[in-house]
Amino acid sequence: MPIRIDDELPAKHSLEQENVFVMSNKRADTQDIRPLNIIILNLMPTKIETETQLLRLLSNSPLQLNIELLQVESHKSKNTSQEHMLKFYKTFKEIKGNRYDGMIITGAPLENFKFEEVDFWDELVDIMEWTKTNVYSVLYICWAAFAGLYYKYGIEPEKLAKKEFGIFPHRSLDTTHPLMRGLDDTFYVPHSRGWALNTRDIAKVKDLQIISYSDYSGIHIISDMECRSFFITGHGEYDRNTLKNEYIRDINKGIDIDVPYNYFPNDNPEKEPEMNWKSAANIIYSNWLNYFVYQKTPYDLNNL
Repeated sequence: MPIRIDDELPAKHSLEQENVFVMSNKRADTQDIRPLNIIILNLMPTKIETETQLLRLLSNSPLQLNIELLQVESHKSKNTSQEHMLKFYKTFKEIKGNRYDGMIITGAPLENFKFEEVDFWDELVDIMEWTKTNVYSVLYICWAAFAGLYYKYGIEPEKLAKKEFGIFPHRSLDTTHPLMRGLDDTFYVPHSRGWALNTRDIAKVKDLQIISYSDYSGIHIISDMECRSFFITGHGEYDRNTLKNEYIRDINKGIDIDVPYNYFPNDNPEKEPEMNWKSAANIIYSNWLNYFVYQKTPYDLNNL
């Protein structure tokens, strides 16, 4: 089934070229079904790239989705035109009276700042508080996962001596958990972060469960016991060349960075990376939409 997005969103053309079923607003309005309402708070500087990556994953489901894009007012994007932001993104003031089946909060390159030093932190806190009554299930990705755990449970991230950077093998710690259904015994996930979580800190919180882990890169996915919040430290949504572009960017800036782990064949940046995380990412996102959004959210969102 399709995802419903604005007809003029740049991601629409890219997805259609990949044979992803993207539905126009006109066609969606004539269908007598109750689609799922998903809102994406996009904190990444590369807005259009991130939109396309997430929409690609959300499209791999038999469910029809209405997608809205959200921005923070307290921070102006420097890498995406204001025309794009004004045309396709809403502000919290515009949507805070709405209710949603699901929400995704993306990462952001802010690991050199304390949370309270981030210019949009107060607004993000308001949004995270709002989700408790207005969103059924939330995915927190990378920086947002650390921010969500800090805000909700007071868990401080640990600064890494060197960036966790590459494609790492993972395993499920709870193979019966619906989010983990269908995954191989070993599955791969991209990581690009300077923080980590301590398992002892998570174990102290009875409301939290680690459901995915890597012996190389540590904690991957944490779920609350109601399965309404999922904190994901990796980037399953990344494209084939996202880590390559990050690596080249940092090299050009003179940053001392290792070649991404298990990414380039023979660790040779001249060779095309092999994409071995796509199927796992599709399964995780499809499981989230099916088991924790579609099957759990009330038909009438006023009863949320």
